[in-house]
Amino acid sequence: MSKQFDVVVIGGGPGGYIAAIRAAQLGFNVACVDEWTNAKGGPAPGGTCTNVGCIPSKALLQSSEHFEQAGHSFADHGIDVQGLSLDVGRMLARKDTVVKQNNDGILYLFKKNKIAFFHGRASFVKAAEGGYELKVAGAAEESISGKHIVVATGSNARALPGAPFDEKNILSNDGALRIGAVPKKLALIGSGVIGLEMGSVWRRLGAEVTVLEGLPTFLGAVDEQIAKEAKKAFDKQGLK
Repeated sequence: MSKQFDVVVIGGGPGGYIAAIRAAQLGFNVACVDEWTNAKGGPAPGGTCTNVGCIPSKALLQSSEHFEQAGHSFADHGIDVQGLSLDVGRMLARKDTVVKQNNDGILYLFKKNKIAFFHGRASFVKAAEGGYELKVAGAAEESISGKHIVVATGSNARALPGAPFDEKNILSNDGALRIGAVPKKLALIGSGVIGLEMGSVWRRLGAEVTVLEGLPTFLGAVDEQIAKEAKKAFDKQGLK
């Protein structure tokens, strides 16, 4: 007998978990299914933004900003730093801690709002009376059904033809967040938000960063004036 819900949300990213919480607040019996897994095999809800996007990139941006200020700006304030060094491993460990705090925060919100969370991959089995039956493949296979299904599965990075991601030399956003040492040179294909953030991180830490953009505009998805000001800031940082 499958567990029955009013609403089942497939995907625990920014769209999915917020939809689940709002539905629960409106009085629906809600379940959320998400397959994202952390390094220890546990659940890691939050999707791309929390795990390999906005949150970890901001954590590294903050760390790299501190490093750059210590090396270039502190002296202007009368603060002398001797023997400045960089431990990329500890920087990445802090980033991972920040990500886990956000994962745990989402799980807490599910519990607070009485949302049933299933860690695994959901797939449709069949249309059932008044809804749909789903199979959740996780540590144990479970069957659930929902009157309404919200599909919020997000997206994945798209590799270029003939250049698959190996996360060593050709990196997706995931690999760019896990580089174990500062590279001498780094090329960014596309001037999107996450790519530019990662370029800024590694430039501050000492890499030579070049941005390759096929479109005629820089940061084409944002307001033109904001894009112009951002371009000035990145030029000042040394991105090419």
